[in-house]
Amino acid sequence: MARPGIGIWLVGAKGGVASTTIVGLAALKQGLTPPFGLVSGLPQFGHLGLADWNDFAVAGHEIRDVRLVDEAMKLATTSRAIDPRLIEQCRADLAEIDGRVRPGTIYQVGRTIEGLAGAEVPRGESPRDAIARVREDMAGFVRAAGLKHLIVVNVASTEPPVDLASVPPTWAELEALLDRVQECPLPASSLYAIAALGAGHSYVNFTPSLGSAPEAIDELARLRNTRHMGCDGKTGETLLKSVLAPMFQLRNLRVMSWVGHNIFGNMDGQVLNDPVNKAAKVASKDHLLGEILGYKPQTHVSIEYIESLGDWKTAWDHVHFAGFLGTPMTLQFIWQGCDSLLAAPLVLDLIRFTELAHRRGETGRLTFLASFFKSPYGVEEHGFVRQFQMLEAWAAGEAAGE
Repeated sequence: MARPGIGIWLVGAKGGVASTTIVGLAALKQGLTPPFGLVSGLPQFGHLGLADWNDFAVAGHEIRDVRLVDEAMKLATTSRAIDPRLIEQCRADLAEIDGRVRPGTIYQVGRTIEGLAGAEVPRGESPRDAIARVREDMAGFVRAAGLKHLIVVNVASTEPPVDLASVPPTWAELEALLDRVQECPLPASSLYAIAALGAGHSYVNFTPSLGSAPEAIDELARLRNTRHMGCDGKTGETLLKSVLAPMFQLRNLRVMSWVGHNIFGNMDGQVLNDPVNKAAKVASKDHLLGEILGYKPQTHVSIEYIESLGDWKTAWDHVHFAGFLGTPMTLQFIWQGCDSLLAAPLVLDLIRFTELAHRRGETGRLTFLASFFKSPYGVEEHGFVRQFQMLEAWAAGEAAGE
């Protein structure tokens, strides 16, 4: 059944994850691809009446001066991850969406991301001015497309970490800092969150950046009767950790050390090659082991930029654990996958589930989406199966009309 228009606003709209999401959505609309990789396509969610792919329109923000079709084609020519014929079949959709992408903000994104920005991106904006500008961009899209609801998804590059303790705990206190360029601790991801939530839109932070994590921004979401969730999409190595660590815990096998080495060559890898930006990603990938196991083994996570790999990410993990009689044993695994193709279907899933939460009138943090994130807001459970059961329970509640 067709519904009123639903908007998708992608922050980082021409990056690898965004362009793959857009190609994927266009392909799904045209019936060119099966729903592999889509959690929302599983049978247990078939009764929910999730939005149809044709219900969605796409726009967004981007800081680089590039064409969407060219960025999508890199996944075919450089990474050899997508059939170029599929991109050609979606070319008209890409061109249309390209015309709806507006210059983003680079407020406190760090020098590496700032160095990627084109000439059209404003410099020297105050946080309040940046929020007003990007909010008007979103509002213009809503008006032009006749949308009933907009879901803003941050899929931009990882910003340098921000100490949550530096962010005031209430919205009133935080709002007062938006005119103070030297005092406001918020990065761009949080300005997008404030712009979206303040206007009543939904916001999803798929990155390790600060986004809507502060309590003050959650308060804003509740004040505006809207919703948000994050952070950092759980797509590869950390997904495996969240599955394997409960196994060690439930079999009472003592993990002594867990080393993970990650190499990849896409734009995200280029940005994470800066140690300042890398710090946020490493923290997001490393914390869950201790929380699942109940103790902290020795851990090490490395992320290295290897340009020739393109969008293909390889993770090699070495797990050293003690079994019966204290005998040391080892598990090693290698995970290789196309980074953007692992992430894009989850972005589409999050959009569909968030849209349904909007129809249900749910506000604040959408904790039932925990299984999609490395560091889910407001959730202490990090085992993947138990997190997924939260999603299934939410779906069952919807079925029962709860």
